[in-house]
Amino acid sequence: MDEIGLIRSPRAQRFFRPEPVSAADIEAIIEVARRTGSARNRQPWRFVCVTDPARRRELAALGQYAQVLAGAPAVLLLLSDPDAGRDTEFDLGRVCQSILLAAHARDLGSCPVSLYPHEHAVTAARLAGSPWPWPAHHAVALGRPAETPAGRSAIPAGRKAVSELLWHADG
Repeated sequence: MDEIGLIRSPRAQRFFRPEPVSAADIEAIIEVARRTGSARNRQPWRFVCVTDPARRRELAALGQYAQVLAGAPAVLLLLSDPDAGRDTEFDLGRVCQSILLAAHARDLGSCPVSLYPHEHAVTAARLAGSPWPWPAHHAVALGRPAETPAGRSAIPAGRKAVSELLWHADG
């Protein structure tokens, strides 16, 4: 697959086969993620991999749309330095996209999740036994894609046309 195909083809995967994600896959994904650019090269992120089913179920209770974490064989928590500056959330979005693309390149499905309010992010890091004192406002569910059960689909479906999204200021 060419680079454009790699960027255009992933979709949020909410159903996974039960087989584990290998440590080699996780480390390869983080190898890609750690090379993501960040403001002033601060790299205001750390990662915790959670594979224990009981912990994943606890994490799944920490956000309105976090239920997908319970069914994923692996969950990557994205911890962020709360004192790193206002552009940290932008940097976290960039590193999350790197994780999603690296997972896709390894034939893994993924789904990003937000863990809010702030208390949930603190709880998530604590539940995972994080060695870093930072909250985990974001997580990524990872695993081998499974078939979507009949009658279950993401809403709304599809993408807006470029003409709906782009305005040319120069005329």
